[in-house]
Amino acid sequence: MSTATVLSRPGAVLADLLPASRTRDIALVAGGAVLTGLAAQIAVPIPGSPVPVSGQTFAALLVGTALGARLGFLSLGLYAIAGMAGMPWFAEGTSGWGMPSFGYIVGMLLASAAVGALARRGGDRSIPRTAGTMVVGSVIIYAVGVPYLALATGMTLSQAVAAGLTPFLIGDAVKAALAMGALPAAWKLVGRKG
Repeated sequence: MSTATVLSRPGAVLADLLPASRTRDIALVAGGAVLTGLAAQIAVPIPGSPVPVSGQTFAALLVGTALGARLGFLSLGLYAIAGMAGMPWFAEGTSGWGMPSFGYIVGMLLASAAVGALARRGGDRSIPRTAGTMVVGSVIIYAVGVPYLALATGMTLSQAVAAGLTPFLIGDAVKAALAMGALPAAWKLVGRKG
């Protein structure tokens, strides 16, 4: 399929620029999981919070947006399953499912599918749409991660919000700004080459 065909086709995501095949899908799913695992190693501890600032949420949202809902979900599913099985590629080189921040990983899994579905509707083609897509993804991550943090640590919900949401808002704004520049620019670059 030519680039021009993909660009004119409704419902296309960046992954659709590559010729469709089972091999492509396997490579994209594995590549997205590895990217997320590598990005998770960029982590900065937050004093008073068991959850570090990391690149994994940014990677998870990019993977979902670039691959679409199905492949994005599978990619983050592979990331989560490998990490639960002992692969030390969650934030700060951790693994398993018993840590207080595991709810964020579950949230990323759901968010990758949501942002992938939005991308298939053009949610990554312009700066305002990409901003909205990233906000939806972030809300999903926090909607799962913060209550899980409260349950896992015995914090009240307001304490979990203070420890697991508030300190991350500025970083999330920066990550959204990066996505707002990168994704529409990728589509423009592809459009010029097509």
